[in-house]
Amino acid sequence: MGTAMAANLAASGQRVIAYVRRPDQIGRLEALGLTPTTDIGDLLDCKVVISMLPDDAAVRDIVFGSGDIGFRGLAAGLTPGAIHLSMSTISTAAASLLASEHERSGQGYVAAPVFGNPDAAKARQLFIVAAGVLADVDRCRPLLDCLGQKTFVIGTDPQHANLVKLLGNMMSATALEMMGEAVAVVRKRGLDPRSFVEIMTGTMFGGRAHKIYGDKIARQSYAAGFVLPLVLKDVRLALAEAENAGVPMPSVSVVRDRLITGIARGHGDLDWTALALIAGEESGLCPTPSVNSTEV
Repeated sequence: MGTAMAANLAASGQRVIAYVRRPDQIGRLEALGLTPTTDIGDLLDCKVVISMLPDDAAVRDIVFGSGDIGFRGLAAGLTPGAIHLSMSTISTAAASLLASEHERSGQGYVAAPVFGNPDAAKARQLFIVAAGVLADVDRCRPLLDCLGQKTFVIGTDPQHANLVKLLGNMMSATALEMMGEAVAVVRKRGLDPRSFVEIMTGTMFGGRAHKIYGDKIARQSYAAGFVLPLVLKDVRLALAEAENAGVPMPSVSVVRDRLITGIARGHGDLDWTALALIAGEESGLCPTPSVNSTEV
């Protein structure tokens, strides 16, 4: 997803230096109009550094430095006034920690996680939730406008953007779980799941999640997009946020258990639509999933 976003920035006329760990990726990135480098230190002269990483630990490593990549960190290396635009889905605690460290170094930090899949990233159809010092958000606006169809600015505290993102993902995950359970009933009763999904999405359930993922569930298409271990990471973060707030989330707990089950059964490389696969297996169905790696 990060590659598609970087390519869109380059296509809009921005000069994009792209850090990669694997030298064999350099040619592919150059073909997209990027300036690839295997030296993360080459990013330190940039006015804005965008990160799109899988978890808290990965983002902490680039901000505070890591011996594994031989890097002292963005906070220590970026010039005062530079901005770290963090588009990763991370915990609110991590967002607050990173924002404080950048502020201590005289730099800006804007959290801007996104809603959307890789196809949406390629088509510049992402929805972005941004928070940070408003002057810093305004400086990032031209970049955000190149990446998504709409940016929601929800305040000056970066952690709030990450909280909204986590809760939004839980709303999607529980919708996928419910669709999977309903389709399992439909299939066991011998009905056509595609007709069922068409009726549901054409009447009371016409939202993006139901339409985009309902069709995949009906077709038993679980090609890797948002893979189960990353979904489980987000679920655990959301449950921790809820516990800290004193709010039970029993439906999300069900999704957590389904994900653990699916990963244990070897489905960890599948998309989160595979919640339907797991629901079917629990119902005694023997699905024949389509996992064509070219579909997302």
